[in-house]
Amino acid sequence: MKARRFAPLKPQLLGNVASPAVPNGTQPHEVPRLKGVVFDVDGTLCQPQNYMFAEMRSVLGIQKPTDILDHIYGLPTEKERGKAMESIRNIERTAMRNQVAQPGLVDLMDYLDSRGIRKGICTRNFEQPVNHLLAKFLSGHIFEPVVTREFKPPKPDPAGILHIAKTWGLTKQGSLVMDQQGDVEGVLKDQEVDTGLDGKEEGETVEKGSVGDASHLIMVGDSIDDMTAGRRAGAATVLLANEANAHLSSHEDTDMVISRLDELVKILDEGFSGDEQP
Repeated sequence: MKARRFAPLKPQLLGNVASPAVPNGTQPHEVPRLKGVVFDVDGTLCQPQNYMFAEMRSVLGIQKPTDILDHIYGLPTEKERGKAMESIRNIERTAMRNQVAQPGLVDLMDYLDSRGIRKGICTRNFEQPVNHLLAKFLSGHIFEPVVTREFKPPKPDPAGILHIAKTWGLTKQGSLVMDQQGDVEGVLKDQEVDTGLDGKEEGETVEKGSVGDASHLIMVGDSIDDMTAGRRAGAATVLLANEANAHLSSHEDTDMVISRLDELVKILDEGFSGDEQP
């Protein structure tokens, strides 16, 4: 796969052919312009609270590598699903009181606002911890849309990111099909939460026409779900690295690695250039 590139956001560099983001002999206007950044929440906008996942699996009676949300969605009755979902929400409500902002959080958001770059959120968290974080650390900053757990299918499916792209008016003509997991390989129809896929089979076309186009977006996250969702959506991917996820630095779905959020300020000003992938 070709390197992911975006033109420099710093106005003085837009006419500089020697910019690191611009290949030799290529005019700056030929390099794609960044149009938005999508962020994960836990471990990305706030510091990781990974202990939550062990607590969730314990209360649900499951072990790794069983996916927590897949397990809940697969329970046989609505009552069981509701009870299980509320049990993990309680854990998240407790944890949100101890949220700590990632270093460089406000500086990056101020920068994106100054450059007119849209900001969105795609998370597997539910709404309350997300709103708590935004109110506590990012008052005055607009993130729209905010895709939370209620949106299905969740990451690593690309549907949430493509939904954000479509909401921003970034579209292309194409078809959406069912994948092996029974999820939509693309944005949900008409920005709906329910896919309405009963009776659809793998490989069957779900929607034709205007679909989300994330090729001008960056997905910033800290998990394999973030990197995979971003790559499948067609966005560039940035891993916010820590001790627990360092192994993802060399993953084929990771385009760039940073250690703190405000490192992106210089990178985006001078021109984003992801690594070549095989």
